[in-house]
Amino acid sequence: MMKRIPEPELMLDDEQARAYAEADFESAHSLYPVLFAKLFPHRPERALVLDLGCGPCDVTRRFATANPGYRFHAVDGSAAMLAHAPRHPRIKLIHGYLPAVRLSARTYDVILASSLLHHLPDPAVLWQTVHRYAAAGTLVFVVDLRRPATRSAAKILTRKYAAGEPAILQRDFDNSLLAAFTPVEVRRQLAAAGLQWLRVRTITDRHLVVAGECPQ
Repeated sequence: MMKRIPEPELMLDDEQARAYAEADFESAHSLYPVLFAKLFPHRPERALVLDLGCGPCDVTRRFATANPGYRFHAVDGSAAMLAHAPRHPRIKLIHGYLPAVRLSARTYDVILASSLLHHLPDPAVLWQTVHRYAAAGTLVFVVDLRRPATRSAAKILTRKYAAGEPAILQRDFDNSLLAAFTPVEVRRQLAAAGLQWLRVRTITDRHLVVAGECPQ
């Protein structure tokens, strides 16, 4: 297994943000609300949701459509990304950096994160934030890329899923695969953070999900 190659923490450049906002992530992003519903069949009809690393809010909006009783606090450290997020009556955009961002709620009913973990130089930042804002019954759903075994495998995935995208997005996707964590590494992170109640699952040839309900 090749070693992780970290990438820059944030997509601050407008060209990157625009390419990401206009990219076709339908095959992956449409899966997330469906998987969330499957993993949490008894989820509440109404909830306050914290979405960490929301980017241009494509995933956020899909969750809002699938769960009309949910309100969202959508956080991202990239102003360029948030600038490309369409306004939505149930989504409040918050520009801030983890773990220092100030939020108006002490805890949340649901905590989401999509494609954030691999961007972080220190993955503990995400799990510390989950620990801080979770309470008994909070549903956690974190989906991210998982690192392939070799660089050649990463190149194959990039050609398979990003061949029709702009060159800048193909480059970023390849870099993201190299920066992603393996399921074994994520389990170690959770153990170190005291979040053993979260379970790691492989869901596609390039994704993993970390999910669970915070115990009493």
